[in-house]
Parts: sequence; structure tokens; C-alpha cells
Amino acid sequence: MPTESLYSLTAKSLGGQPTDLARYEGKVTLVVNVASQCGFTPQYAGLEKLHRELSGRGFSVLGFPSNDFGAQEPGAPEEIATFCEKNYGVTFPIFEKVVTKPGAAQSAVYAFLGQAGQLPSWNFAKYLVGKDGRVIKFFPSKVAPESSELNDAIAAALDA
Repeated sequence: MPTESLYSLTAKSLGGQPTDLARYEGKVTLVVNVASQCGFTPQYAGLEKLHRELSGRGFSVLGFPSNDFGAQEPGAPEEIATFCEKNYGVTFPIFEKVVTKPGAAQSAVYAFLGQAGQLPSWNFAKYLVGKDGRVIKFFPSKVAPESSELNDAIAAALDA
């Protein structure tokens, strides 16, 4: 039986600790497959801005590093954490490196997200997930955190 909610899953933190995603139930989340050496890496700044501005309204960005596309996230967890903090002041949760592509190694999070009909074709693909843990909309990498398309969808989800 397919998983009904992102918030019914567990993922490992960047430090390797199991994290129950139920802590985000009732919130709107933006799940992003991130990478440190990508042309889209500067999106970290916009993602952090969204997280800081909207966290008080029940919103969180969840970053999932992935080395699936162009081997652009080769770093160890400590390197990823240092890079995000030093270059972008990231305070949103970053999880353990995952596989987004289908197959035996695919993370449970991306297996769930893929049920919505799309998987990332590159780094910084975004899934807007509603308070109920279901995917509202997929945004490809080129949709920047500052885009009105994404911001309007987040606002609608927060008001729902």
C-alpha cells in the first residue's frame, strides 16, 4: 500500500540521526534535493530567506543533498554542513544524502514524492507539501525560490 503522507516517514539528519517527519505534520514544507557544486546552488540563499520569513507561519524548507545529477554533491556530511552554513547561513533542516532516482537505493522520501508523478531531473527540484503531508505541486530546478509561481503556491498552502 502506498504511503499516504510525507509526515509518516522517517529520514536521517545530516548528522545521521533518525528524524521523524511527523514533526512537520500540520505545517507546509518545501522539499528540495540540494547540491553544493551546481549552477543552481545559489538558490540556497532564496530557500533560506523563505524559511526565515515563513517559519513563524508554519512553513519549513527541508533539504535533501543528492549526488544523483552531475556528481555535484560529493561531500561528506560535515563538508555539506560547513558549506551550507558558511556560504548561505542555512538554518533549515538538511538531511542525509539521498538517492532520488528510482531503484533499490531510492530514499523512502523520494519514493513517496515520486507518487505525485514526477521525480527530479536535476538538483534543486522542489516539492510543495501541504499540512496533510501530501504533495501539492512539483517545481523544476529552474523555478527560483523568489519566483511568484512558487511564492503564490506557498501562500495558498499556508492559508488552506
